[in-house]
Amino acid sequence: MRAAVFGARGGIGAALAAQLCADPAYAEVWIGSRSPLPATTPSARPFTFDSDDEASLAAAAAAIGGELDLVLVATGLLHREGLPLPEKSYRALDPAAMAELYRANTIGPAMIAKHLLPLLPRSRRAVFAVLSARVGSIGDNRLGGWHSYRAAKAALNMLVANFAIECRRSNPLAVIAALHPGTVDTPLSAPFQRGLPAGQVQSSQASAAALLGFLARLSAEQSGGLFAADGTRLPW
Repeated sequence: MRAAVFGARGGIGAALAAQLCADPAYAEVWIGSRSPLPATTPSARPFTFDSDDEASLAAAAAAIGGELDLVLVATGLLHREGLPLPEKSYRALDPAAMAELYRANTIGPAMIAKHLLPLLPRSRRAVFAVLSARVGSIGDNRLGGWHSYRAAKAALNMLVANFAIECRRSNPLAVIAALHPGTVDTPLSAPFQRGLPAGQVQSSQASAAALLGFLARLSAEQSGGLFAADGTRLPW
């Protein structure tokens, strides 16, 4: 089998890539990041991409070539140095910050889908999955706040639903899914871990194992959904 991981340098992405590279079922695992990664196993196929540069995504798809059994998009942005932390009020909304979060969390994954969905086989099961977030669920929203990040992930979830409907016509066995990995001990969640109950924060390795295990069981009939790593389907 062949797989591709976009965002293989980040916490969860790196763990997903490492576990796939260690899986003898995968002859090739394409591991993508903005800067080159080392090929630490015989199956690893490093490549570079920039989700803000569509030409680089087209080049990555051409380099990968052939059919892919699994595509994982582990890109995304919640905060960075110089970017305001998630808004607690609408009064804190900033158009530049909103645009950056939409580019990272919605537009980038959409452009990856544009160029990688055509590599899914039509005659057998294949999976295209993106890392989303529970806070992007409109039906599950009880606290408000985090306006830009929530809205960007909600838009990503809608795109996943759209892609699943479209792919069902040409790739009826394909599975398109959005995944909520839970609270994972990565730089993304580090500023928000204080006060969380013991055991709620998991390692990136444990999260990756749970996600891969769940994806192996996900059926085409469930395509288009937003799921927690334990298999729970979350409301849009």
